[in-house]
Amino acid sequence: MESPKIVTSPSQNIQKYIVDNWDNLEERQKSIILKFWKVITYKWQLQILLNVPFLIWWFLDKSIVEIHNFDLKLISYLNLPNWVLSFIGFSQSGG
Repeated sequence: MESPKIVTSPSQNIQKYIVDNWDNLEERQKSIILKFWKVITYKWQLQILLNVPFLIWWFLDKSIVEIHNFDLKLISYLNLPNWVLSFIGFSQSGG
């Protein structure tokens, strides 16, 4: 049995398929797709930028005990009802 000379991975096959189809598109179609791609990637960048402060606070809360204790103390001062505390993961059982 003869083995293939070049073994390509599925990602290379997908990339080749995309490149071949891209080359077959007209310039007008290419420009529309590029504009669409720029809008999508801009919105992704904006979403990541808006989430960075929350990700930093979450990381600090998970890694530094003092910040986590501060969060718990702050939540206890708010005097929230039990149903609200259960939504954020601080259920207080009245045993």
